[in-house]
Amino acid sequence: MLDIKFIQENQDLVKKSLKDRNLKLDLESLIKIDDSRRKTLVELEDLRAERNKANDEISALLKGKKDAKQKISSMKSISEKIDKLEEKLKASNEELNKMLLMIPNIPHATVPVGDPSCNKVVRSWGEKPKFDFKPVSHIELAQKLDIIDFARATKITGSNWILYKGWGAKLERALINFMLDLHTGKHGYTEVLTPFLVNRASMTGTGQLPKLEEDMYRLKDDDLFLIPTAEVPVTNIFRDEILDEEKLPVYYTAYSACFRREAGSYGKDTKGLMRVHQFDKVEMVKFVKPLDSYDELEKLVGDAEEVLQALKLPYRVLMLATQDLSFAASKCYDLEAYAPGVDKWLEVSSCSNFESFQARRANIKFRNKETKKLDYVHTLNGSGVAMARTVIAILENYQQKDGSVIIPEVLRPYLNGQERIS
Repeated sequence: MLDIKFIQENQDLVKKSLKDRNLKLDLESLIKIDDSRRKTLVELEDLRAERNKANDEISALLKGKKDAKQKISSMKSISEKIDKLEEKLKASNEELNKMLLMIPNIPHATVPVGDPSCNKVVRSWGEKPKFDFKPVSHIELAQKLDIIDFARATKITGSNWILYKGWGAKLERALINFMLDLHTGKHGYTEVLTPFLVNRASMTGTGQLPKLEEDMYRLKDDDLFLIPTAEVPVTNIFRDEILDEEKLPVYYTAYSACFRREAGSYGKDTKGLMRVHQFDKVEMVKFVKPLDSYDELEKLVGDAEEVLQALKLPYRVLMLATQDLSFAASKCYDLEAYAPGVDKWLEVSSCSNFESFQARRANIKFRNKETKKLDYVHTLNGSGVAMARTVIAILENYQQKDGSVIIPEVLRPYLNGQERIS
């Protein structure tokens, strides 16, 4: 959430941000509501001061055993006006808050302006594999190796749900354990295991609500949501709390299943593991001091890259343009692994700096030692990394002519030394 004072003082910047994101929002109405709210607040404070003065005068009259009826009548009139203004102020605050929740974060100055075609390739790693045969897709490999049962998953739940079996299930588990071990053992993250259901306040705090509610799975009777990413429960660990500056930065990593309705994805490639409603992911979340957040973003991207490098998967890093940037992010890098069977670059990680946007919504602060004031922390998160597209990349990059799949060396200790799936 952006601070209304910031919006008032930087209207041109906010308007440019909306234009760069190709969004149309009625900023003028928001400004008018806030102006009216401020006017009401001033009027209310004046009346409260007048009422306090009248109270003092009535007390003096009564103490001196003088007639206070006229003053009491006058004070009742003031109190009635105050009650009406308080109702008006409450309504204005609610309307203002609704509008503020729909305004996206300001893109960082280094973010390219434009649609996804303007995304900037920052760097690439690894070489695309060369085969002496025509590589096939993960769908064909998974079916021949009997490690993913797409048909029965559809029978159990519906289309775009996945049933891993045998070595497919073991590969998924090995990936999760490897990533958690890497992030906790080498990168300094503390592992947490969170609920997979969160309340409305948690989803609002990280920015999924109210804007993206149609993409979420909701339990109607309890008003709880299946998490779209572990970012939501992990970030909300510190909701409505004040952190000690000495304890910053705080790094957390978490495995979770992730659930997304993908309501806006109809018509996109949904075959196999390309776009599914439930997938596993290891998430990294950071709570940092504002001055450090962009250095921390680069480190976060490096932590995610190291996963792909260890798996020896060719990938590239993209800086997202303004129209491809998520609602809450100021700056985001996507990591895309190459999959030769489908001949596509597949997003397997997004690493974002939200600056104080989420912290303001979730009320996460720290006490600044220098200023002695409370400031909002900066929050960051990144996939470290996400399946199922990482599984696609592994199956398609490591496929062999005989239809078997070599298991990446770094995963073999988690699979009792198994070297290939055949």
